[in-house]
Amino acid sequence: MLARYAQYGGIEAGGTKFVCAIGDASLSLLERIEFPTTTPAETIGRAIEFFRSRAGNDGLTALGIGSFGPVDPRPGSPTWGYITTTPKEGWQHTDFAGSLRRALDVPVGFDTDTNAAALGEGALGAAKGLHTFAYLTIGTGIGGGALVGGVRIHGLLHPEMGHMRLPRAEGDKFEGVCPFHGDCFEGMASGPALRARAGGPPDRLPADHQIWTNMVHYLSAALVNIACVLSPQRIILGGGVMHQRHLFPRIRRRVQHLLADYLQSPEIVNHPETFIVPPGLGDDAGVIGALALARHAAGGDIDQE
Repeated sequence: MLARYAQYGGIEAGGTKFVCAIGDASLSLLERIEFPTTTPAETIGRAIEFFRSRAGNDGLTALGIGSFGPVDPRPGSPTWGYITTTPKEGWQHTDFAGSLRRALDVPVGFDTDTNAAALGEGALGAAKGLHTFAYLTIGTGIGGGALVGGVRIHGLLHPEMGHMRLPRAEGDKFEGVCPFHGDCFEGMASGPALRARAGGPPDRLPADHQIWTNMVHYLSAALVNIACVLSPQRIILGGGVMHQRHLFPRIRRRVQHLLADYLQSPEIVNHPETFIVPPGLGDDAGVIGALALARHAAGGDIDQE
């Protein structure tokens, strides 16, 4: 049984910023900070200093990390806990989890940032009480995590939903920004793709702008693929781009149209507002999921693994 006074550390490591938090066994946030993602040495160093200075005399019980990727989440792998072939400059092949485990001398749970966010939403947010669901973040990059039958998806590595190849929107000549694939999902619909399309911040564009129409096209196509492959009870869309709330009703209608009544579920056919939803935890889904990873690393429940 976990001690009631245990303190857990959580890191949501994004390509733009790090969120570090301390929480308790109920996954309540006790303290939270964020700072820009710069170099590995500087950013990891700031995280270490935060946990050393804030955890008190008893220190942390465990640490959980949800990281941008690709990463190596395989226990027993010589590169477990590494960020691997990321396009984030300077972060390729970084021993992320190992550096923190050595510095803080605590058990460390490690996964993708999107699997962590899915855990957070399953524990306390929009997927609470569900066993099969997906979480996508649409921001600096596009990534997806999922639980199927209550278990996080891992396999050869981890899901890379942001790099699906999708049909182009009619008339869309944009080349895409993904350094690996060009016009994959992330290349066409991530935050940097939107900025490149708009020639600046896209958040001031009117809701009927063609850029948003293209976004609806790519997001809907991706969600149809996920619905057909995973059969999720719910799909949660987070990340900075999805702060554009006018996208949700359009995506729901487009998904219904593309599925063409093939999947006969009331949630899809009659109540799509319960099938495609924003995060219940807002921007805290990832860091709360990281606390869940920490709790699991210390011997507590997290899912059915």
